[in-house]
Amino acid sequence: MIVDIRECVDMIEELLEKKDYRSLRSTLADLEPADAAEVLDMMDEEDIPLLFRILPKDFASDCFVEMDSDHQMMLITAFSDTELDEIVDDLFVDDTVDIIEEMPANVVKRILSHADPEKRMIINKILAYPKDSAGAIMTTEYVALRENMTAEDVFKKIKRTGVDKETIYTCYVTTDKKELVGVVTVKDVLMAQDDDVTVGDLMETQIISVNTMEDKEVAAKMLSKYDFLALPVVDNGNRLVGIVTYDDAMDVIESEDTEDIEIMAAITPTDKPYLKIGVFETWLKRIPWLLLLMLSATLTSKILQHFETALAAQTALIAFIPMLMDTGGNAGSQVSVTIIRGLSLGEIELRDILRIIWKELRVALLCGTVLAIFNLGKMMLIDNVTFETALVVCLTLIATVTTAKLIGGTLPILAKSIGFDPAVMASPFITTIVDALSLIVYFRIASLILVM
Repeated sequence: MIVDIRECVDMIEELLEKKDYRSLRSTLADLEPADAAEVLDMMDEEDIPLLFRILPKDFASDCFVEMDSDHQMMLITAFSDTELDEIVDDLFVDDTVDIIEEMPANVVKRILSHADPEKRMIINKILAYPKDSAGAIMTTEYVALRENMTAEDVFKKIKRTGVDKETIYTCYVTTDKKELVGVVTVKDVLMAQDDDVTVGDLMETQIISVNTMEDKEVAAKMLSKYDFLALPVVDNGNRLVGIVTYDDAMDVIESEDTEDIEIMAAITPTDKPYLKIGVFETWLKRIPWLLLLMLSATLTSKILQHFETALAAQTALIAFIPMLMDTGGNAGSQVSVTIIRGLSLGEIELRDILRIIWKELRVALLCGTVLAIFNLGKMMLIDNVTFETALVVCLTLIATVTTAKLIGGTLPILAKSIGFDPAVMASPFITTIVDALSLIVYFRIASLILVM
């Protein structure tokens, strides 16, 4: 059921005024933890500690993970040592790591001081992995089995330790040296005909895993591709060190998509929500790109200056420059967005570049021809220009659309092949390049058809 968060906030505020804490507790506890966290994030800051403290213990931990990082820090600061002990003990390792990465040093120090030695060691180990690696997003809370365990042994272990695991459906079979040798699901064990059958008889030995140093986006794509609930993470010795779960993969995909969108819009990526970024920081993220694009547009100005005398003689040409440049930019953006998305999904590789060029060439000629025909009619009937002028514009339109689509289809692929993020070669850069080329083509065609 979809929850109306605004309605929930109004109800909580009303119960707060009445000081009906029993109803407050039951109302919040009836929500999903993510919804309860959203409700708390919308409350006045002075009310959040009170509301959080009346939540059931286990529910409070689940809710805390979903809350805004600023409110998490506020609560950690307000918690007593006992309260912080309870929260840290209930959090999964990967959730604790995610929270720590958002906190200032003094808050991190307090969190770690309330974690037991074993958990603190694991947290520090995960934090030591590169930020964009699979090791940085994994959790160490998984069910490990041995080949000689029976189905009965498996269920006994799950009942004994499963409450502290991120997932119990998929279990991992390891040796005494923690080498990963198999994977088995609870369904496999449950459907076994004999309780004495061993894990070694049931497990799948063709294991799909990811190395700790592999890019986290690769791990997320593997989870999506194979429809896994969790993906084992191994070190260089094939020792199982953790798992990446589906919820963490979803967070990675969302983060990577957001980063690509920001780069494509010529904005330096940031991990913070828009309303959490100050004016000065926002300015710093945008101004370098704007300066770069402004300077790159100097080429367009130089071309116009070069043909200044010709433009003075054929002033009718000036009116159609914005249309040509906008159409070229739009045509290039259509292709670049499609190609960048294909690259991010692994659907397109460098070896596909010739196929893309051949396809986009045909699409461009079809698009350019249709645009030219409609534009020719518009220019003759509405703009009242000469046929020669209309012909110059329409031929340029076909050439511009063709050039834009070829550039938009190849630049992102070439960028990725040399190690750059293909999203960099999105609309702003392609538009700048196409603008310059379309002007050169425009005036060359005009010099051939018109007396300039």
